[in-house]
Amino acid sequence: MTTLSIILVLALLLVVFGLLFRLQILTAIFSGSSNRQVGVSNRINAILFLAFLVIGGGLFAWSFVDNYDKMNPPIASIHGLATEKMFWTTMVILGIAFVLTQVLLFWYSYKYQHNDKRRAFFFPHNNKIEVIWTVIPAIVMAALVFAGWKEWSRIMGPAPKDAVVLELMGKQFNWLLRYPGRDQKLGVVNYRLIDASNEFGFDLSDKNGLDDFTAGEVHVPKGHPVLLRIRSRDVLHAVYMPNFRVQMYAVPGMPTKFWFTPTKTTDEMRAQTGNPNFNYELACNQVCGRGHFAMKMSIIVDEPDDYVNWYAQQKSFSEQNPDVLASFKQKSDKLVEKATVAPAAAAVVIPTAAKASL
Repeated sequence: MTTLSIILVLALLLVVFGLLFRLQILTAIFSGSSNRQVGVSNRINAILFLAFLVIGGGLFAWSFVDNYDKMNPPIASIHGLATEKMFWTTMVILGIAFVLTQVLLFWYSYKYQHNDKRRAFFFPHNNKIEVIWTVIPAIVMAALVFAGWKEWSRIMGPAPKDAVVLELMGKQFNWLLRYPGRDQKLGVVNYRLIDASNEFGFDLSDKNGLDDFTAGEVHVPKGHPVLLRIRSRDVLHAVYMPNFRVQMYAVPGMPTKFWFTPTKTTDEMRAQTGNPNFNYELACNQVCGRGHFAMKMSIIVDEPDDYVNWYAQQKSFSEQNPDVLASFKQKSDKLVEKATVAPAAAAVVIPTAAKASL
């Protein structure tokens, strides 16, 4: 029996139990014993409130502890430590408030259950209490928002000038990646130029793009800032790198960015986790279609010297695709021919106003 089937069976049992309980109450009302029946059902409900609090709280605590490692993969970036600290500070504050309010809610439901011998106390308003539970949460929330804004501004601000720049483009259903060449400048791309042999849309008439190259996996150097330039070719995607605490949307028609500094190489993380097959992962965590599950790419964090060696071995897109480069050269030659012919033709045309002046 699948998990879904078990959930459906339990839901149906709860519905049946509820209907039987209501039927019992209606029967008691018609038989004249409604007061006694309401008292019994009220005590049962009060006890169930406490049972739900204890059992539900216990299951929540067990689930949290059991899945803690899955929710918190090892951190491998500088800003990830600050983000993690901010996250858990927020969770502790909200967790204390949540537990306190829920315990009081269920305990009051039990303690102040209906009793014919007790009169309810009418307490309409109290200015002091209103100020306390408005001002204190406002101050706490403002402090949390300010801390989040400060960290967000840092990682979304200008990247260091010596940052390694790479561009990620999401499409259904994989990632495309390109690096600048020796000039460290990414060339122009144009979506109108995208085809089977030019998936990125390289515009090789731009000299800055002649040495750009693509790669099948992300390589970044340890201890060096990395600037991700992010785009989407079709629908909404998201760049998600859990170990680096990086997440940024890839939005069609709106380039985004994110910069971070990795602190542990892939080999160091393999040693730390005890998993020789460990790899950092780039995944799309926005459901973008039928093949969403396939949008993954490996990330290799190298020692700086190893990164330099890997970078030096890469061949530019234009070098690997001479046919694409040749087509751009042909277009360029035609434009040059038109440019040389057009001025000569224009020279023999004298505007009417100019003739009159002569």
